[in-house]
Amino acid sequence: MSMTLVALLGVLCLFLLILLKMPISFAMFMVGFFGMLYMTSPIAAYNVISSGIWEQLSGYSLSVIPLFIFMGELLFRSGITEKIFAAAYAWIGHFRGSMATTTILSSAGFAAVSGSNTATAATVGTIALPEMKKFGYNRALSAGSVAAGGTLGVIIPPSSVLIVIALQAELAIRDLFLASIVPGLILVVLFIATIGLLCRRRPDMGPAGVRSSWSTRWRSLKGVIEIGALFTLVLGGLFAGWFTSTEAAAVGCIGAMVITLIQGKLSGAVLNEAIANALKSSAMILMLVAGAVIFGRFLTITRLPYMVGEWAAALPLPAIMVMACILLIYVIGGALMDAMGFLIISIPIFFPVALALGYDPIWFGVVVCIVTSMGAITPPVGVNAFIVKSLDAELRMGETFRGVGYFIPPYLLCIALLLVLPQIVLFVL
Repeated sequence: MSMTLVALLGVLCLFLLILLKMPISFAMFMVGFFGMLYMTSPIAAYNVISSGIWEQLSGYSLSVIPLFIFMGELLFRSGITEKIFAAAYAWIGHFRGSMATTTILSSAGFAAVSGSNTATAATVGTIALPEMKKFGYNRALSAGSVAAGGTLGVIIPPSSVLIVIALQAELAIRDLFLASIVPGLILVVLFIATIGLLCRRRPDMGPAGVRSSWSTRWRSLKGVIEIGALFTLVLGGLFAGWFTSTEAAAVGCIGAMVITLIQGKLSGAVLNEAIANALKSSAMILMLVAGAVIFGRFLTITRLPYMVGEWAAALPLPAIMVMACILLIYVIGGALMDAMGFLIISIPIFFPVALALGYDPIWFGVVVCIVTSMGAITPPVGVNAFIVKSLDAELRMGETFRGVGYFIPPYLLCIALLLVLPQIVLFVL
């Protein structure tokens, strides 16, 4: 049996196991291990398991994942979501559609803490959906703004997805974080512009709220300024070269503990819960990384990624058309499974293709992260849409998908801008 056929059968078996509800990490491990057994020998396969996984998981750079997650867990328990939401509403609540806009801004703020699509949607939605219902907002717009805002969780740094992409593709975490800021902000602006246009055309979709006094606005910033200063220190220090990515994460953890302590929210129970949740999330990500090591080694032996890259580069099509097809695959993949899981599966295949087509690896990492996150609101699966539906028993699934449909065009516009003008991503490097 040829190496190409073995590789294709391996990829097919992987997706079959995922469809049968096997965890992605276990599926990648099994397919990769048995594939290497067939292609090489038991000794070689066992050596990859023992040395390859140890080499990857014992790396200094991987410690950035649990540290950033722990920072987010601490800040979440300091009540950051409520504070961001209250502050945003105090400043812009008197405009039409302001509650939906506040939801997007709060999601962007919480995204910098959580680094997760689903966590951002669930946390912000718990607060935002009842508030928008109270003010008589259109239910589709309410659901769509929460679901779309949640997707910012994997785009705005620090993002665990970007960290994993960096580790898998052997890129600098700092560069990916820096490069994702402007596209993330563009997406936020496009979301807000979409809400503004919808509410201008149909004012009943997002009635204006009460104008807050200036004293209320300034008071609302209490508790938000400290967190803003922390992120300025962490990300600014990282980009300025004061810290490595791991040191920046450690500084963030210490700062989060200080802020939580000052606000009177730090207790033994809170600390234990934050540590437990951080360990659970980190273990899940590290298992994905371990599975990706085995599966990636199997694909390397079969030479499938390189053959796909050579084939794509030789196609009589413009590079941008080939890239558009790759991004379409990411949209579909992101709609069918978790963004991180699909990225880990697909990067070993498509990353060499992007390099063969002449695209910058940092640009490719940021773009596929954005495209895959769009999959989280794309039918038929769209995990964020189902999370939002579960938060409000009165919401119908049709209303939810109609709401997320409002935010697909701004996503497509952002992706088109990045395709046509890659400097948007690269000019900051």
